[in-house]
Amino acid sequence: MYKVKIFGAGSSGNHYTHACRTKGWETVLCDIDPEALKRTRKKIYPERYGRWDEGIRLINTNEDVESNYDIVILCTPPDTHIKLAKDILTGCSSRILLIEKPLTTPELVGCEELLGLAKKKDTFVGVAYNQVLTEKTSASDEILQKGILGKPLTITSVYREHWRNMNAAHPWLSKPGDYYLGFIERGGGVCNEHSHAISIWQHFSYIANMGRITEVSAMLDFVNEEQAHYDVMTQINVKTEKNLIGTIVQDIVSDPPKRFLRVQGTQGFFEWHIDWSEKKDALRYSDEQKDLQEMSFDKNRFGGIIDHLEDILNGKLKESPISLEKGLETMMVVAAAHLSHKLGRTVRIDYEAGYNLDAIKTK
Repeated sequence: MYKVKIFGAGSSGNHYTHACRTKGWETVLCDIDPEALKRTRKKIYPERYGRWDEGIRLINTNEDVESNYDIVILCTPPDTHIKLAKDILTGCSSRILLIEKPLTTPELVGCEELLGLAKKKDTFVGVAYNQVLTEKTSASDEILQKGILGKPLTITSVYREHWRNMNAAHPWLSKPGDYYLGFIERGGGVCNEHSHAISIWQHFSYIANMGRITEVSAMLDFVNEEQAHYDVMTQINVKTEKNLIGTIVQDIVSDPPKRFLRVQGTQGFFEWHIDWSEKKDALRYSDEQKDLQEMSFDKNRFGGIIDHLEDILNGKLKESPISLEKGLETMMVVAAAHLSHKLGRTVRIDYEAGYNLDAIKTK
């Protein structure tokens, strides 16, 4: 039985707790707020999963002196991730450290230090872009790798979901300004929160052997209300190392939600869909003969990522699509989008210069 410690008793912390307990793992959920722990026990967990699980240990973050865990998962606000991750890598002997997305804020402070520390430790560090681990993504990978579409011509990634849908998972909060989502400097805003759209674009570019995103041209729409400041719409044009051009669109104003990705090739296409129906995701594709195929998949975001971590623990995987380096590449695009909008021009990412703002230059 593996031992897991989860920081943060919010929505994602509860999801990961349930996924780990489904495996039968010994699970500790901690938070600095006693009210968050009480809310988990009395409301969030039993309402989502039918009953409270007495096998879960709830503790205040500052009260746990145990450092011997197989897996540590950070579900705290993004602006806390880097410091906490470095503290954990320094003082804990965990085999896996999983950090909820987004990894950090667009300022990228401490990213290189975290990567350097991770390379010195015998710990897998990942960033929880769970959509790259779903069954529909694996099926899409196979289509690309078999060459069914021919040469990829462009990728379009769309992640449109009204804020109220996220608020439904956090009923104890009433507006973006009540938590980090309303503050860019804390890792909020749509470009950060919906960065799944960037991550999955990068994933399929990688699978198609088209390289990393190196050029970014973006427009963002910002809202200032009370003390909150965040972007509500982001449109990003990108180009990769091998000159694949595409688009990434994110917003928190669309209802009903629309979250999909399309790869267009010289011989066919595929469309990757989240929430194709109430209970299913989907993959639609055609080949050179224009035969349209459609496949549906059960939704299993958190269970899928926990299965992936178990495979890492069992030595079944040598590489991971949710590695820290992949998460850092996504943050570089987020930061580049903000800088491109600010400057009103295209910017270029120089990965050889590291994971910092100095690596993003005007073209």
